Amino acid sequence: MSALPVSWLNDVRWDEHGLVPVIAQELGSGDVVMFAWMNREALQKTAELGRAVYFSRSRKKLWFKGEESGHEQTVHEIRLDCDNDVVLLKITQQGHEPGISCHTGRHSCFFQKLENGVWTAVDPVLKDPSEIYASGNGHV
Repeated sequence: MSALPVSWLNDVRWDEHGLVPVIAQELGSGDVVMFAWMNREALQKTAELGRAVYFSRSRKKLWFKGEESGHEQTVHEIRLDCDNDVVLLKITQQGHEPGISCHTGRHSCFFQKLENGVWTAVDPVLKDPSEIYASGNGHV
């Protein structure tokens, strides 16, 4: 299999740390399921593999979505915003129905809603995180 040309990576406006913010949006529902970061290598691998690969700022390494949980993201489209500084992935969340994107065991990382000045969890836990991770605190 031949590698994709990488000149398109030069069009991305990387921040001072060599990262770009990434939004993962579920293709079928349109739900925004998570926000993460990518470096050049993560974005290139995502394009080549058709699977979401992020950069973990806390671990300072590539993070293959679902490497611990099995909740991979199949990537259907990669889009770049008008300023070339935000990436949007159109994905299908794998590993559970409905898909679990969040390390809390929820469909989306955006499960808290501001109600009367208080953040309230409005989406259910689909699977207990302790059943997903051996260590109990990994990335999905």
